[in-house]
Amino acid sequence: MGMEELDEQDWDDAIEILCQSKADELILVGYEHVTSKDVWNCVSHKYEKEGIPPLHKLVNDILSLKATSFMNYLTMSALRGSTFE
Repeated sequence: MGMEELDEQDWDDAIEILCQSKADELILVGYEHVTSKDVWNCVSHKYEKEGIPPLHKLVNDILSLKATSFMNYLTMSALRGSTFE
């Protein structure tokens, strides 16, 4: 199934599953309160200027997210005054 065959709901469901998988992984290594939304906010933050990339790049960015990169994002967001929900 190519990207052109995915409707918006399928796209959202696939991204949610990937982000939840990464959140579960981060929880296993000690980051207790990570949610799939936190993972998505971290990964999508770098797409603000250029827009959402092709699906294969998005999948790679989610699954290759390192705990240190995630924590750096949270730290920088806190310093900028972002709220975490």
